[in-house]
Amino acid sequence: MSHQHHDKPAVGHEKVEVNVGLLAVLILLVVSVGGIVQIVPLFFMQDTTEPVDGLTPYTALQLEGRDIYIREGCNNCHSQMIRPFRAETERYGRYSVAGEFVWEHPFLWGSKRTGPDLARVGGRYSDEWHRIHLINPRDVVPESNMPGYPWLEHRELTGRYTERKLRTFQRLGVPYTEEDIAGAREAVMGKTEMEALIAYLQVLGTVIPLR
Repeated sequence: MSHQHHDKPAVGHEKVEVNVGLLAVLILLVVSVGGIVQIVPLFFMQDTTEPVDGLTPYTALQLEGRDIYIREGCNNCHSQMIRPFRAETERYGRYSVAGEFVWEHPFLWGSKRTGPDLARVGGRYSDEWHRIHLINPRDVVPESNMPGYPWLEHRELTGRYTERKLRTFQRLGVPYTEEDIAGAREAVMGKTEMEALIAYLQVLGTVIPLR
């Protein structure tokens, strides 16, 4: 007696599971639609596209300080984004909002926290505290594993590219005036890199109340 075996045709989701090409297309479609639904509305929400009240562009000195911050790799260990969780707001202050970062190019949110988040560090410590901390962190925080940056105190800014930097940011939508740009080089000439970095740190997160 012979037995005949007949494979049942795939139906429903089984058609997708056995067809790799179709599965890939449908996954791409779902991810694309989901991404569009989540991301596109953000471009039309005032909270995410408009600066918060009181936000002003970085001064020439603060902008140079920001570049030094990036150059020295500070953003590799310090994030600048406080999440809306009690554990973070209790330690660092009010959670970050998109309107604080509309003129950041690139933004420095990050997720790496070898050191504390710096989104609200502005005004928490004196300029002198920052100077000592940057020269030798353990003089003010004994348990710190942060390296020192003593050379910043001996390097002076020339302002050679400062005007060009402000002009570039202006083209990206940052509201620098022609007066700001024209006076940028003079505003930083003779200042040390230490002064510039401290000026940048002291403005972080100060545009909205801490709590």
